[in-house]
Amino acid sequence: MLRLTLTEESAMPAPQNPFKAALQRGEMQYGCWGAFADPYATELMASTGFDWLVIDGEHAPNDLPTITAQLQAMHGYSTHPVVRLPMGEDWAIKQVLDAGAQTLLIPMVESADQARDLARAMRYPPAGIRGSGAMIARATMFAGVENYVATADAQMCLLVQVETRAGIDALDEILLVEGVDGVFIGPSDLAADMGHLGDSDVPEVQEVIRNALGRIAASDKAAGILATDHEVALRYRDWGAQFLAVAADVLLLAQAARATVARWRDG
Repeated sequence: MLRLTLTEESAMPAPQNPFKAALQRGEMQYGCWGAFADPYATELMASTGFDWLVIDGEHAPNDLPTITAQLQAMHGYSTHPVVRLPMGEDWAIKQVLDAGAQTLLIPMVESADQARDLARAMRYPPAGIRGSGAMIARATMFAGVENYVATADAQMCLLVQVETRAGIDALDEILLVEGVDGVFIGPSDLAADMGHLGDSDVPEVQEVIRNALGRIAASDKAAGILATDHEVALRYRDWGAQFLAVAADVLLLAQAARATVARWRDG
């Protein structure tokens, strides 16, 4: 096994973000939601071949230690970790970036100003406000990559979630924000905000989603969305989704377990 000397490591830039590079090349990226909040399950999912896996901190029981453990568990696999925070606070962004995350998914973005603030929180001065204490953090291999601070900004990938009527109204302005790499439409919350709680398949909601994905795809940003139903996922892909989540780990297990029980009960 090749082992770099400290001098060789120190000259290295921040690791390339393969997910961001793939989006920039226009390549489809198929993903999965990770909600077990457990590094063993996350490593299993990382071994399956998905292009990206969400480590969900909004609706799964994750915090900074569990997110860090899952980033460690995914190290060395081709599946790219996308960390979803429950909010876009500067301090929370700083912590997960120092833990080694390069791609963040931030929910409930409703304005260009909010998107600009998020982009600044992910970058070092003068482009942003990220604190430069990463030398003691996992992101720099614990000071093993001294060139990290000078090169990290280019590898940061910001995905903002637009999932309310206010966000849809501000979409064109959000698409102009430098530092935003992709816009993710949240069907469930969008449907709820439009008065259709629990039903994103109603024609009114679907038309808003179709229009939004098309507008994003026509911009220089990548369009993203989640659909665990195969036919719905195909429809969203046809409408312009480039980073498409097609499954959720907890649902995969729950559905397989229920189907197994049903076969035996019915038999």
